[in-house]
Amino acid sequence: MTSETLIDAIRESMSASLRGPDGAVPPVALLWTDPDGQWRPLMPTLMEALPELYQLGDYSPDERQGPVIWLKCVVERTLPRTDAVPVLYLPCVGRQTLRAADDCDAMLQPLVELQYRGAVWHQRNGRDWTVEAFLTSDDALGLDVARDAATREAMLRALPLLAMEQVAALRGRRLEADNFDRLSIGDPIRNLLVWMSDVAAFERTCSRDRWTAFRDICLREFEFDPEEDGVRAAAGALACESGKWNDVWERFEEAPRRYPGVPDVLRLARPRDLLQVREPSRQPDLNDAGEEKLREELAAVAELSHAEACDKVAALEAAHGMRRGWVWARIGKSPYAMALEPLGRLAFAAKRDPGGVSAEELAAEYAEWGWRCDRSALDALSLPGKLSELVASVVRALYEPWLDRLARRFQALLADGNVDPRALVGVVDAEPGTCMLFVDGLRFDLGAMLGERLEARGAKVRVGHRMAPVPTVTATAKPVASPACSAFEGAASAEDFCPVLAENRKPADAARLREVMARRGIAVMNVDEPGLQIDAAGWMETGRIDKLGHSLGIGLAGQIDAEVGAVVDRVETLLAAGWRRVRVVTDHGWLLLPGGLPKVDLPPSLVESKWSRCAAVAGESAPSMPTYPWYWNALLRIASPPGIGSFRAGVAYAHGGVSPQECVVPDLIAERGASAVAARITEVAWRGMRCRVSVETGAAGVTVDLRLNRKQAHTSIAAAVRTVNDAGEASLVVADDSHEGAAALVVVLDETGQVLDEMPTTVGDGA
Repeated sequence: MTSETLIDAIRESMSASLRGPDGAVPPVALLWTDPDGQWRPLMPTLMEALPELYQLGDYSPDERQGPVIWLKCVVERTLPRTDAVPVLYLPCVGRQTLRAADDCDAMLQPLVELQYRGAVWHQRNGRDWTVEAFLTSDDALGLDVARDAATREAMLRALPLLAMEQVAALRGRRLEADNFDRLSIGDPIRNLLVWMSDVAAFERTCSRDRWTAFRDICLREFEFDPEEDGVRAAAGALACESGKWNDVWERFEEAPRRYPGVPDVLRLARPRDLLQVREPSRQPDLNDAGEEKLREELAAVAELSHAEACDKVAALEAAHGMRRGWVWARIGKSPYAMALEPLGRLAFAAKRDPGGVSAEELAAEYAEWGWRCDRSALDALSLPGKLSELVASVVRALYEPWLDRLARRFQALLADGNVDPRALVGVVDAEPGTCMLFVDGLRFDLGAMLGERLEARGAKVRVGHRMAPVPTVTATAKPVASPACSAFEGAASAEDFCPVLAENRKPADAARLREVMARRGIAVMNVDEPGLQIDAAGWMETGRIDKLGHSLGIGLAGQIDAEVGAVVDRVETLLAAGWRRVRVVTDHGWLLLPGGLPKVDLPPSLVESKWSRCAAVAGESAPSMPTYPWYWNALLRIASPPGIGSFRAGVAYAHGGVSPQECVVPDLIAERGASAVAARITEVAWRGMRCRVSVETGAAGVTVDLRLNRKQAHTSIAAAVRTVNDAGEASLVVADDSHEGAAALVVVLDETGQVLDEMPTTVGDGA
């Protein structure tokens, strides 16, 4: 391994454990068994470095720690998590314990099956990775470490200090107990913080000589005697801005989780000089008091009028926002101050309503800036932790009146007798070289988020908007979002809100929609075949936003980041496959409100069918609420609740009605950036252990490589990366005969190392 630090090496080793053969189902989790709990001291540092790391222990979700059932919920995505495969650290649990299955402790048995659906991080011989094995194994760091008991004890004592140590500095010499001890003493500031964090533990690890050396350094560099003055005096000096102690504070700020006891010590700080002024940002008790006061004031927001609530949250942001820059926020001690950031944005945005004298003008203003209110509400609702119920109540107080006013204004403009809502609906046409990517339920604020992320990755993006048809449900709106729209017409009844195929009057389900597009020469693709017929128009479907909304309700907010990220990856894959542009389209948006949408009554006798936000009016019935012509048959009417009402009680997520959030949908076009290039592998031919690669590209500087993993350069098995010549060819050599017959990937790279195309192959195939 060529890792720079122990943390890097662990990350790389775990990535290798997750790699499987091409075509295999990816593991759902990586189990890290540690029968002796040797790795525990490294957890604070690893938690910062690996956001996908979760630990078995007492329930503490803010620390990404919990019992077995909580870990299973993380794996199954019923709890918010990163998009990466979760790593489950199991202290005091051995691999053999899990392999025993029926004899395994009952509390651990739910994890047994993850050995088969997931992967286990272990040595090549099947044993658990111990610290000593990882440091010395040629499959890991390959260091020369003495095998005596004193060295082993010193190594484990120094483990937290080894975390970020440069591995190169440890190579080329035999490491013994004294080397690890000197590592501890070699950084006075770190030692001082470790001592302050846990005095008893620090002193237990010190010999008399080491303790004497530590005292001498403290006296010489910090004018402080740990034995005579005590830890409270050290905390008092740290709490004040003065001399060398500023360096100590800066080191603490860099990695506060490495020194978990320091905050508690600072709460007991005793200044050596009563004239010294304590810096507020260094006082955890001051932050604690601020959090409690903020919690009380946020709890009172729900009782205020809308205008008062907006002003109150803005004032709280002005008073407490600076605490997000304090170190306490980074270690999870300022959750309410952190929640104020999106709440403050929501309070600001909710004081202003999109205007306009027509539905088109209001829609344009909403698409220009009004969606930011929805985005802020989502950001607040996605915050993890125990404050979710309080945050939800504040979001409702700020958001619901704005939502309802905006919906009623929009409905009033559409109710104008001179307005035909159907005429406002935008259709989607097929264009050669463009792949239409359909994402069910991509609301406008998520479309804007998607555009921002694509631009950050170098794509050229244009985000426009279209109007969805009434009712804003998939059955009615998806055909309109496709280039097959003209093949369908209205049915005699709007009971299921579904149009029919004009040629045979069969319902416009997903299969018939795809069939019509295929007959019209559009390349209808599954997600695993993005490069077909790129000179034609294409169609692909992706995303689970609407499905998650209906199943999770308000919990959808916590899944948005991962879902948008998945769409970003899909767009990039399509562009890399050679599509000139990707047009992201959707069917409808939605409303999401904590506590549920207000209930509106509609007698069953007046309708043929009734969903949360829409109903098909029966015959000549006259409901006492707004009605609109069905997009597919103007003779049939759709009833929609006034404002943001719902025909069903307790519904937090819903669509089908008339509001900008449901009707104004994004229409996004993404193209490769000016610096991006396209390339396509047309042939791979082997002669012995050399393969000739043919590439179709018009760009200079394109290279080819042979890898075991497409995205990881260190898995290359080629003797050297080769540049594609003017004839579109390059030749790769595999020098190591042991790879013969192995499955690998030929990849084409641009000058930045971005993978443009790939083709699976077998090393030496055809020799």
